[in-house]
Amino acid sequence: MSGGVDSAVAAARMVDAGHEVTGVHLALSKNPQTYRSGARGCCSLEDSHDARRAADMLGIPFYVWDFAERFAADVVDDFLAEYAAGRTPNPCLRCNEKIKFAAVLERGIALGFDAIATGHYAVLRQDAGRTQLWRSAEAAKDQSYVLGVLDQRQLSRCLFPLGLDTAKADVRAEAAARGLYLAKKPDSHDICFIPSGDTAGFLNRHLGTTSGEFVDTAGEVVGAHVGSHQFTVGQRRGLHLGVPASDGQPRYVLGIEPAGNRVVVGPREALAIRSIDGIRPTWTEEPVLHTWRGLVQLRAHGEPLPATIEGRPDGVRVELDAPAHGIAPGQAVVCYDGDRVVGSATIAATER
Repeated sequence: MSGGVDSAVAAARMVDAGHEVTGVHLALSKNPQTYRSGARGCCSLEDSHDARRAADMLGIPFYVWDFAERFAADVVDDFLAEYAAGRTPNPCLRCNEKIKFAAVLERGIALGFDAIATGHYAVLRQDAGRTQLWRSAEAAKDQSYVLGVLDQRQLSRCLFPLGLDTAKADVRAEAAARGLYLAKKPDSHDICFIPSGDTAGFLNRHLGTTSGEFVDTAGEVVGAHVGSHQFTVGQRRGLHLGVPASDGQPRYVLGIEPAGNRVVVGPREALAIRSIDGIRPTWTEEPVLHTWRGLVQLRAHGEPLPATIEGRPDGVRVELDAPAHGIAPGQAVVCYDGDRVVGSATIAATER
């Protein structure tokens, strides 16, 4: 129970269904004094109080589980290492993979629980003894992308009570009808461990600052920065380049060279990619080691794109039907057969 309306209503529905439900809130900060105030981020001290109050309203036991050390190692340190290497990670996806559906699930099973239920918007279906992961009917809230890192062992122990037929407005109305005061609480956003939203500042504090250069595709120096780790492929804002482009058009980050602390910039059309190589695959059911026509999603809130997908033992190869822009190494590519998730991989390389 995160302290938000989605997980509170999910818990309520599990109680209504007759399950023996225990609410769990995750403490993910090593230093509670760093918990922010307000509605940004998630997993704050205020959120734990909100979650406890919701559990009390539902009449279920409530606990706070401390996963601060594991979260720091598996999510925060990974986030810093990926940016230092010139890649762009998704920490929410990593948290699902390493914490919420790994560490939490492992502890729950050890304590005798059968499954973990969350307020994620996604659908689980059973077919021939397998648990399939499908997109939510609430397209604007669908979270199958950040759940695409889960394998069959994890999915078989999951429940998503909100995924099948629920719109967010209905969830808020249901919470209000149940007397849950957080019915109007704003959705969490931003990276939970960077509640200020200042990702560049966070990276600078942890990775330091070193003078470096912006260069164009001809190798000409067009500006200066204090760390290539601040940038991501496809970025346009915040570059503050000293030399305008010859055509007067905005420049975008095309590539990051951490070894030389250089950032390559150029026109938007140079960001267009048609081919993606993904490594470290996770298959939601059985490995799909052949070529098929499907859809891929490249961002948490991106549109699914038609593509030809080749499953390999060490990853996937994706050929997009139409160019996509600003796809960065380190992001996840999640592959679908229609609305059913097939698997995911980490983007290692792209080609125009």
